Amino acid sequence: MYCDDTLVRWGLLLLCMVTGLACSVGCDASAKPTPIADISAIAGDAAHTPKPGWNKHEIALMNGKKGHCDLDAAFQIVNASWGRENLQMPNLIYMPENKRLIMTGEYGPPSVKTIVIVSDDMGATWSPRRWMHTDAQGAPDVGAIVGPTYLGNGVISASSENESVRVCSYDYGATWERSVPASRLLDGQELYHWDPALIDRDKDGKITRLMEARWKTTGRAWESGVGPYSQGCIAVSGDLGKTWSTEVVPQWLGVNEVALIRAKNDTIVAACRTDNAARFIGQLDLYSGLGISISKDNGKTWSKLNILYEYGRHHPSLVMLPNGDIVMSYGVRVGYTSNSEGFARYGAEAIVSHNNGVTWDLDHKYVLATWSGKIKGGNAWWGLIQSTSTLLLPDGSLLTSFGFGARNEDSQTRCIMDTGLVKWRISNRRLDSDKTIRSAPFDSETRNVYDLDAVK
Repeated sequence: MYCDDTLVRWGLLLLCMVTGLACSVGCDASAKPTPIADISAIAGDAAHTPKPGWNKHEIALMNGKKGHCDLDAAFQIVNASWGRENLQMPNLIYMPENKRLIMTGEYGPPSVKTIVIVSDDMGATWSPRRWMHTDAQGAPDVGAIVGPTYLGNGVISASSENESVRVCSYDYGATWERSVPASRLLDGQELYHWDPALIDRDKDGKITRLMEARWKTTGRAWESGVGPYSQGCIAVSGDLGKTWSTEVVPQWLGVNEVALIRAKNDTIVAACRTDNAARFIGQLDLYSGLGISISKDNGKTWSKLNILYEYGRHHPSLVMLPNGDIVMSYGVRVGYTSNSEGFARYGAEAIVSHNNGVTWDLDHKYVLATWSGKIKGGNAWWGLIQSTSTLLLPDGSLLTSFGFGARNEDSQTRCIMDTGLVKWRISNRRLDSDKTIRSAPFDSETRNVYDLDAVK
C-alpha cells in the first residue's frame, strides 16, 4: 500500500483490469509477495556472483495503520567483484575537501585485518582494496579497526576496539601511521569503544574537544545473570586524542557500545547498545537492546535511558539533517518473524527524531534492507547483520553500509560476510498520526516483533 497515493493505486488497478497484468494492488491474489526491502535476489547464494555497482532497490517507509510506502533507492554489495571473499564491519567517512568517500572494512581470513577502499563518485564504484598498514615484511599488521573519525584537512583517526593500536592518516587516507598508545585502563579494567568520536569546534572551526563513549566490564560473567555485564563511560580529549580523561556514567550501567551526536539545540544524544535483558541471559548478544540517553550540560551528566527496543536492534549510527532532525540507522538481529521455511530474517532500519532525540518515530520507520538466513541451529547467526554506518551526502541522500551474511550456507566451514550499501532519502510524504508502537511498553511484542509477511 502507498501512503497518500490513492489516485496512483486506483490507476494501477484500472490498468490491471484492462490489460490483465498482475500488480501489487491485488490483481493477482495467488502471487507470493516479496518481503519489503528484500535484497535476496541481488545477494543470491554462495554460488552466485552479485552484480557490482548500484542495483535498483526499494526501501519501505512504514505508515502506521495505513501500511507502507515503497520508496526508490539503490543497493549494492561493495565486495561483489571480489569473488567469495569476506568483508565485514564497514565504516564510512566523507571528506568534503576532495569529495571522496573512504570505507574501512575487515578482510580475512585467517584473521581479519583492516583494508581501505575509496570512491570518487559517491559510492557508485570503489578502488581496489589495500591494506591499511603493513609491517616491514609487507604483511598487514592492523586488526579490526573501529570508530574512524574524520577531523578535517585530510586527518583521520581510528583505533582497535580495546585501544591497543591507534592509526592515523594525515593525507586523506592514502597512508596510515600505526602507534601503540599508553595503556588506557579505568579502575584497573580495559576500556573498549566502537563508534566515531564527537567533535567540538570553536567559532573558527578549530577542534577544541573530542569525546568518545567507552565501556568496561563490571566484573560479572556474561551468563551469570546476577547483574549488568557492561558499564558505559565517557572519555574526553582536549589535545586531539593524545591524552584522555575517562569517567563512568552512572546511568549507563548495562550499556556498552554508544554512538554520539550533538543535536541542533546543543544537547548531546547518545544511542546506547544495552546488555541482554535478564530474560535473555545465556543467549548470544544478538539480544542486546537499544536506548537513548541525553546530556544537557555538555556531557557532564546524562539522563536515564529511554529504551526504544528491549532486544534485537542495536549497532546504531547517527546523522543530523539540515533541518535538525536526527536519523538513526541500526541493525535488526532479532525481532523479525522467521520466513515460511523457518529461517531467521534480518535487516537494517532507520528511525527519525524531530525533537533533538527526545522521542523517536517508531511507527514510521524506514526498512532499508531485509533478507533471510540460510542456516538453522547453532550457526544460524551467520546470516545476521553487523554494525551500520550512515553518512549524509551533499545532495541530501544518505548512504548506509552494513556487514551481512545473506549468502552464508550450512555447507560452509566458516562464516563469510559481505558488505551492503544502501543509497536512500528521507521522504517528505504525508504520514498518519499513529503512535501504536511508540506508545507500547518497551519490552512488548508490539514494540519489538515485526512480521514482514503481514506488512500491508
